[in-house]
Order: sequence, then structure tokens, then C-alpha cells
Amino acid sequence: MTSIEIPCTAGTPATNPGTGGATAAPVASPAASTREPYLRLHWEDDRTDARGYLVVDTLVGGLATGGTRMRAGCTLREVEDLARGMTRKTAAFDLPVGGAKGGIDFDPKDSRAVDVLARFCEAMHPFLDRHWVTAEDLGVTQQLIDEVFARLGMRQSYHAAIERSADCAATTERIYRGLNAEVPGGLLGDVIGGYGVAQACLAAASVRDWDIERTTVAIQGVGTMGGGAAWYLHEAGMRVVALADAAGTLYDPAGLDVPALLATRDRYGEIDRAAVPARVQVLDRERILETDVDVLVPAAVSYAITAENCARITAPVIVEAANAATTADAELDLTARGIAVVPDFVANAGAVAWAWWLILGEVDERAETSFLRLGRAMTTKVSDLMTGWSPADGPLRWTADVSGVVRDVPPVVVP
Repeated sequence: MTSIEIPCTAGTPATNPGTGGATAAPVASPAASTREPYLRLHWEDDRTDARGYLVVDTLVGGLATGGTRMRAGCTLREVEDLARGMTRKTAAFDLPVGGAKGGIDFDPKDSRAVDVLARFCEAMHPFLDRHWVTAEDLGVTQQLIDEVFARLGMRQSYHAAIERSADCAATTERIYRGLNAEVPGGLLGDVIGGYGVAQACLAAASVRDWDIERTTVAIQGVGTMGGGAAWYLHEAGMRVVALADAAGTLYDPAGLDVPALLATRDRYGEIDRAAVPARVQVLDRERILETDVDVLVPAAVSYAITAENCARITAPVIVEAANAATTADAELDLTARGIAVVPDFVANAGAVAWAWWLILGEVDERAETSFLRLGRAMTTKVSDLMTGWSPADGPLRWTADVSGVVRDVPPVVVP
């Protein structure tokens, strides 16, 4: 069963992207709008207790983009925050689309989860067919959502954009090759977001004039985003001293063997404790936040850093790999203490930026082309944000948020 709400206060989608705050939401800039999302849709599964939500924050040229997540406890407010974040990401990287997000309140480890996802996507079919380009997110892999789309007779989760192509088959093949190109650390489509986060961390360290090999980092979450960031930071020479998954925190001040640990992950992003070397300390999961490091990367659930736990953080730089990783009051507290928080809609936007470059034919399956373009873009954005920044200026996201700027976006033309 579905229900739709299209607020009458939505404004002009292409020129009035929503910002604004909400309870437990990321910090909005002082000038942020409080307008409603363009569309909210509620779904209730008729075979389980699952509930789902689609929020289109902005529609640009008839399209909006944003992943679909699945986790027990997912709420409409959470999906709204994430959709608003997608509007900020597309604006930050000047992508010709609006922002949206899908969310399902259901345990992805439940044996019925795949069928729940399929029924959710079937209910969303009119939007997925014409307007909403979705992809992987927390609890949903790209491979899984593509399998569901194939089951429903759609080419791939980028279906709405592919259908605008003059040659749908060729566009689908280009996207498939790009997503599944093998690169160090996994498949290009799986690791590109984490690679972008790693580049954001490296850029922040460069602005602070830190020696990369002496710079330490702790990463909360070793799924697609956190695992990719850990891999490429380790490859770049930064010392990854702590990794946290659902089972706890692994800590070694001398540096962890990241590739070896990641190789033991199960499908839920948890490291096999039997493969952890004896020298590595196994700590409580929450200890990751108070690790004595230069860079902290929250790459797990939303709202991981709160007013209740942010006082334990000593890292001078936080790079948000998870969407909505820091609550509003926590970010203000951290900023007042001089801690720079590189916002999610910049740091983890590499995945969506690359996906649209791939859709538009601006990159292909060649990893070196994709890595070079994303590396340059991310380095420039983070360097520009952090250079000359002072806590008195307010959170970095205030400067980074350009979603309120009217953009002259031409219609998407997919080759």
C-alpha cells in the first residue's frame, strides 16, 4: 500500500533546492530554506511489517538521484535528511539532477529482505521508470539492487537515465562495464566512493601540512564506503590505526594491515575476528570515536556523532563518509572546539558524481580516468574549503552548501 504527499509549498524544483534543518539533522547554513521536499511517498508491505519511504527533495530536468537503504528503524525523517543531502551533493558537483532518497525500515539480514526490496521497487516503479535514479546504500549492495531491477524488467538501477539515451543497450553496457571494472580493492563501482573519501582525507592533511606517513586515521564502518576509504588511505601511506564494524573496534597504533582485514569481511561488512592478529586490540565499538588520531572518518550509520558523545572526540579533522554522520548540535560543539568537519555532501559525493559522469559518458571503465578526475575534483573542493578556515567562520558545511544557488541546468542528454 502506498500513499503520496506532494506539499503545496514545494516551490520550483529546479531552482529552489531544499536545505533547512530537522531534529537530529546535519547543520544547515544560516540562510538555508525551510521549504518542504518536492514529494514524499509512504509504502507498507502487505506480507511483512516492513515500511518504506521515497522522498524527492528536488526534481531537476525531471530527474532526481539518490540511493536506497535498508535498516531496521529507518524513518521518514532520516530519508528526508538524506534526500536533502543529495540535493547538496548534486549542487556541490554541479550535476544536472535533483536529490532523492529511498529507505526501508527492515533488517537487511532477514531472509525475506530481498523480496521486501523487490516489492518496494515494484511499488516505486512509476518513479524509477521516469524520474528516480537510485543505487546502493546502507544495507543494499549495487549488485543486489541491480538483480531486483532485472527481476522487474528494468535494465539497471540507473534505468530512468538510461531510458533517455538514444541507444539504451549501448548506454547500459557502458554503465555495466564501469561499475564492474576490476580495480585494486574490488570493483570500480563499489570502491569509487571510498576512493573519493580517501582523497578528501589526503587533501585535508595536505592543507594542515601533515606528513602523510605520520598521519593517523580511524574509520568507523568497513562496508563499501568505509572499506574503500581504508584501502586507498592505506595504499597512499596514511596509517590506519583503527577500524570499527558492528562487532567492535580493532586498534593497533603501529597501523593495521588493511587489505588483509578487509579480505575477511562478510557480506554485511563485518571482519572475521578469527583472522585478526594477536597484536591488534579488540575494543568496544564506540571506542572508535575517542581514538587518538589526526583524522576520524565516520563511515557507518547516520547520526553516529551526537551531543552526547562528541566531547570524547579529539581528532582535529573529521571527514564524513556516512550520510548525515553528525547531528546539528554536535557539529556546532566540534566547530567551537576547533575541529574541522568536512561535510558528507562533499566528502562522500564522489560516488554519485562518478555515477553521473559514467551515465553521461564523461568517464568509462578505465579506472585511471575515473580516479584522476575524481581525485582532482575532490582535492580542489576540500582544499578550497579548508584553506584559511577558522572556527569563527562556523561549520565548513555553511561555506560548502551551494544548494540554494539557482543553477541554469540544461536537460540531461545521455549519449
